[in-house]
Amino acid sequence: MEKYRRIGLKLTPQRLAVLQYLEGNTDHPSAEMIYNEVKKKYPMMSFATVYKTIEALKKNGHLLELTIDSERRRYDPETGQHHHLICIRCKRISDIHKSFSIDVPAETQESFDIIGNHIEFYGICPKCKQKGGN
Repeated sequence: MEKYRRIGLKLTPQRLAVLQYLEGNTDHPSAEMIYNEVKKKYPMMSFATVYKTIEALKKNGHLLELTIDSERRRYDPETGQHHHLICIRCKRISDIHKSFSIDVPAETQESFDIIGNHIEFYGICPKCKQKGGN
C-alpha cells in the first residue's frame, strides 16, 4: 500500500477497500461494480469516493481505463502490455498476455514512432455459447 501513499492518496478504510478489491482483479470492473462490491463492507461509502480513487489511480498510471464497453467504462489494474478478448454478448473481458508483431506500412505511419499496440479480439464466451445461438 506504500505505492499508493507515494501518489498522495489518503488511505482511508474505504479507499483501502477499493484498492484491495482492484488488487489482482481480472474482471475489468466498472465503477458501479466496484462501488456495489465495496459498499457491502462499507454501507455508508459514497460513489464519489470510488470515483475519486479511480481517477487518482488512472492519473498516476496504476489503473487503465478501458473504453471497449460502450455502455460503461471498465478498469484494469493490470497496467503492463497486454491485449483483450471481449464477449460481444455479455461484455466479459479476458486478458491476453502475448505479443503480436504487426507491421504498419510506412505510408500510413505519418512519421509516428510506434511505441506499442493494444489489440481487441471479439467473440462469444463459453457461457454465452452455452445459452444458445452463435
